[in-house]
Amino acid sequence: MTERTDNQVPLRIEILSEDRSGGVVLKRLTECILRGFTKNFQCYLRPHRGCGYWPNHPENKPEPFAAGLLELLPAKLRAYDHVYAGTATIFVVCIDSDDHDPVELFNRLKATCRQFGPGIRTVIAISVEEMESWMLADKNAIMLAYPEADMERLSEYEQDSICGTWEVLCDVVFREQSARIKRIGYPAIGQYKATWAEKISPYMLPGNNVSPSFKKYELALENAVKQTLGE
Repeated sequence: MTERTDNQVPLRIEILSEDRSGGVVLKRLTECILRGFTKNFQCYLRPHRGCGYWPNHPENKPEPFAAGLLELLPAKLRAYDHVYAGTATIFVVCIDSDDHDPVELFNRLKATCRQFGPGIRTVIAISVEEMESWMLADKNAIMLAYPEADMERLSEYEQDSICGTWEVLCDVVFREQSARIKRIGYPAIGQYKATWAEKISPYMLPGNNVSPSFKKYELALENAVKQTLGE
């Protein structure tokens, strides 16, 4: 494949994530994928304060205190479309499926992107059930980040299953201390999740990741990059 030369406008990637911890993982993997096509790119992470809710009137301005990804997405798409339509820019919308049907969530997000950002190229990244599933999908990265991790517990995990994903990662990382950590609850758990992402993500590689939901994202991003670079 042909790489971009340094005198060309860099490929710009804007990642809209529901939180920082999941966004850190996605940004790491995205940058690895991009390096297979070009060294000339800029990748920006735009985390939000949670998933939020679908707005009742997406064509209007967001509510004054809106902070979630879904609440702000239509307005952000309109703004991005105004500035970046027709440029070498790809927008990645990253969200956990949680207890939603991933296919239905994907279709609604895609329809929203087409409606409010018709002039920009978008890629949807949906982790099933949570972004921790993508970390659990790279055993090598977990072992490097946490050499004392419970790999037997990890082997019991069924990839991309609805099972309480962050709790599984907690078991793997903290072993006997896991039950105590789980009892702490939020918002402290959010900090633990951020720490896992910061420690594990530097070792993650797309080729080592066995998550089906990640593989869908990887393929979609590769296609978008090829289209943007004109390959």
